[in-house]
Amino acid sequence: MADQPRLKMAIADYGHTHALKSGAVPIKDVEPDFIQVVPIIGAFRRMVRDLEFDVCEMAPTTYMIARALGAPYIALPIFLMRRFHHGGFLVRPHAGIRVPKDLEGKKVGVRAYSVTTGVWTRGIFVNEYGLDSGKVTWVVDDEEHVTSLKLPPNVVHAPAGKSLQSMMKEGEIQAGFSGPAGVGRSGPPISGWDKTGAAAAAADTYPELIANVEQVEADWFRLSGIYPIHGLIVVKDAHIKRHPWLARSLMDAFVMAKKPYLEELKRGLGDKPEDKRYRKFLSLMSDPLPYGMSANRPSIEALVTYSLQQKLIPSQPKLDQVFVEIDP
Repeated sequence: MADQPRLKMAIADYGHTHALKSGAVPIKDVEPDFIQVVPIIGAFRRMVRDLEFDVCEMAPTTYMIARALGAPYIALPIFLMRRFHHGGFLVRPHAGIRVPKDLEGKKVGVRAYSVTTGVWTRGIFVNEYGLDSGKVTWVVDDEEHVTSLKLPPNVVHAPAGKSLQSMMKEGEIQAGFSGPAGVGRSGPPISGWDKTGAAAAAADTYPELIANVEQVEADWFRLSGIYPIHGLIVVKDAHIKRHPWLARSLMDAFVMAKKPYLEELKRGLGDKPEDKRYRKFLSLMSDPLPYGMSANRPSIEALVTYSLQQKLIPSQPKLDQVFVEIDP
């Protein structure tokens, strides 16, 4: 094609993107220029603030906030990371927190209020367990990707010199998210930030709030059809307008790149935590990384609802204004 665009692309390294990034799977009529950003949330910030990339992975809630504020890029329903969110929420022993409703009146640590993990878990606690999120003090120790986001009054920043990890240890917060979303890391998002030994080890000492969480999550999925989305793909509006075929080219390439990874999972291969997680999900669904609007509409609609409830977006968007309506 004479008008073959060269597109600057930032996506993380996953088993299901390896064939794409290595060039084994081409993107029809596109010359990709892959930019490596570690951790990938650094790319989210660079895209939101400086529009640095033509195609970029982005957290769904970050995207919806930015789009509501007029961001000139639109999402494709290609979700590069999936997990459930009843788990990954830790409590201090003897804090009197036995069910999510007990979080009312407590201080809870989350890296940033709009982090997608936090939005999913708060939404589940509110809609499934009756939590009044407005009665919780949400303590953050990092900045929001979208710096103009106006936070609710019950969101406060950790004191200078404090991290969520240290506050959890000292009992200054009574609960928090595990891993990079909360007490499982310390410091700003730089390479290796989620593997900080002391923070990770400290997080391992706290019990999960929800018991028998894998069974609870599986039952919820079977009942609701909701499979929480992460890491969608955004493309600058100008490219979609200039190249109407681009969304299809990207979708087809991501689907093709995913196929060998799914076959590896079915053969029991892969030792990374995400490999093990997706392999477990094969008992729930034939494809633990489903792409497209049809397969993901319940999950997209749930995240929109949760984002509205948590005052992250001002109004209900029309889905065709925030997603290219496309299926594999």
